[in-house]
Amino acid sequence: MALTNSGSEAESVDQSSHSEVEQHSTKMLMLGALGVVYGDIGTSPIYALREALHASSGGEVATRGDILGVLSLIIWSLTITVTIKYIMFVLRADNRGEGGVLSLMALARGSFPARSAIILGIGIVGASLFFGDAVITPAISVLSAVEGMNVVTPTFQPYVVPLTLVILAILFAVQRFGTGGVGLVFGPVTAAWFLAIGLSGLNHIIDDPEILWAISPHHIVAFLINSPDVSFVTIGAVFLAVTGAEALYADLGHFGRKPIVMAWLAIVFPCLLLNYAGQGAFILANKGVVGHPFFEMNQGWALIPMVVLATAATVIASQAVISGAFSLTRQAVQLNMLPRLEILHTSEKQSGQIFMPRVNLLLALVVMLLVVGFGESSRLASAYGISVTGNMLVTTTLLFVVMTRIWKWNIWPAVALTAVFALIDIGFFASNIVKVFEGGWSSLAVGFAIVMAMWTWVRGSRYLFDKTRRNEIPLDFLAANLLKKKPQLVSGTAVFLTSDPLSAPTALMHSLKHYKVLHEQNVILSVVTAPQPVVPDSERVKMETVNELFMRVTLTFGYMEQPNIPRALAICRKQGWKFDIMTTSFFLSRRSLKASPNSGMPIWQDRLFIGLAKTAADATEYFQIPTGRVVEIGTQVAI
Repeated sequence: MALTNSGSEAESVDQSSHSEVEQHSTKMLMLGALGVVYGDIGTSPIYALREALHASSGGEVATRGDILGVLSLIIWSLTITVTIKYIMFVLRADNRGEGGVLSLMALARGSFPARSAIILGIGIVGASLFFGDAVITPAISVLSAVEGMNVVTPTFQPYVVPLTLVILAILFAVQRFGTGGVGLVFGPVTAAWFLAIGLSGLNHIIDDPEILWAISPHHIVAFLINSPDVSFVTIGAVFLAVTGAEALYADLGHFGRKPIVMAWLAIVFPCLLLNYAGQGAFILANKGVVGHPFFEMNQGWALIPMVVLATAATVIASQAVISGAFSLTRQAVQLNMLPRLEILHTSEKQSGQIFMPRVNLLLALVVMLLVVGFGESSRLASAYGISVTGNMLVTTTLLFVVMTRIWKWNIWPAVALTAVFALIDIGFFASNIVKVFEGGWSSLAVGFAIVMAMWTWVRGSRYLFDKTRRNEIPLDFLAANLLKKKPQLVSGTAVFLTSDPLSAPTALMHSLKHYKVLHEQNVILSVVTAPQPVVPDSERVKMETVNELFMRVTLTFGYMEQPNIPRALAICRKQGWKFDIMTTSFFLSRRSLKASPNSGMPIWQDRLFIGLAKTAADATEYFQIPTGRVVEIGTQVAI
């Protein structure tokens, strides 16, 4: 009996210890999620209510009905779009733990092969709109925070844009060092931010406690009926309160669903509601004068600390979206939607921490141009909503495919729920699209440029693949002939990289033509990307013997992984191939593309594809092959 009790006690201690560790891990992930996931939506109170009231009142003074109506719109937008749509449904549509529009696209595409091209097109649009958001978020967030100094002293106005540019320049410059060190302070600073804005709002609700009645949706109906002429534009401004909701899904793989959900329900959502309600009560108490309520209701000793904290919070929000742009670009490269780009890993422990120099430079240039061009956060607000609302609409569309094809929902519940989400998304999108000439063109221009680049790369790659395949000899045919009539054999192993494992690689044909020799072992190697984030080692390698001279090997990587060919080939030892990199030569074909008037694409698209191909990172570095073991053979191809 004593032994039994001791065993039970030990088991109880083990379970208790495990539970404590799990709770500690969840709390730490919640803290991290506050900084990375909720940085964007958490800084929206700085400008969202102000811009919505400016739109509804058409000036600096808003009526009680306008204030209650706009606040009610914000409350219910946060409730339906974030809490119900993203927290309850979208976060469940994970692709083996990973989220984001391209993960959702890969998930939907794999379940619906008959409409693969259409879903790919939808995914391209969604990814492009994300980049439109990625350039506006740092610009509007940092600019709106620095503008808080105008409340401290109006004489600071001439220095707002220069100081914003300096902060942004520093932000983009430190990207090369990675987010690991900075990430340690992200969570605590953002936690302090949410507590500060929550307490600030709570402190001012007593200015006019009737503001709490804004929770009733009848104020929305009254506002829409009484102000039909401005309600459409106001809804577009209200959407600023939910920008950043996509980050909940995009960062799913970093934190997991539970910490993201708990952080939203326990901290973010209550603090946002308190602050918006406090701003509304403050404006009511000041006879409807809108001004800059977020900073004005912190007049006194709290003003300068709030401006400093707001600037820190907006930098963190900007950092999060920049990191998201790097992650999304890597996924697009792996899914062959963009050419290979240089990827630098900034952490030995976390593969998700990466730096992409070209993407960083382009983002920095566009963001700074937006700050200089628009000059004020109010003007940038017009450009903000289009890309984000479009991205949300794409997510809703792909979610419907997942509901019906993967979750196996009955069609009618799926249609009903999707219709509710789509109606809200379309309403937000329609109210923002009218702002095209007020600044919305900027995010559309960025999105259009990315769409054209992705579409051209996908189309050009397929055309080049088809054309090359028509001119190549089937590998099985060549292998059989070389076995019958062997050329001079040299010792060692030759690995020929190719995207088409069924055809003889161009590098192999040129080697036979010019050197008249063949290695004792010849491996036709192709690298493919799976429609899942990570591929286990057990599924990494597929080997097939063609004959005693040739072997066909396929390496599979997930779209969140960085391909490493030597490390993957080491797995082949377990399957019988004694791979020794010191006696192996890697043969790569380097194509020189030339535009052709007989191409299947317009000449401008030919030239764009060739330009994109020239920007591609070196295959040796991208696949992490030792440079001393690589032989490159150049060919010229007219497309």
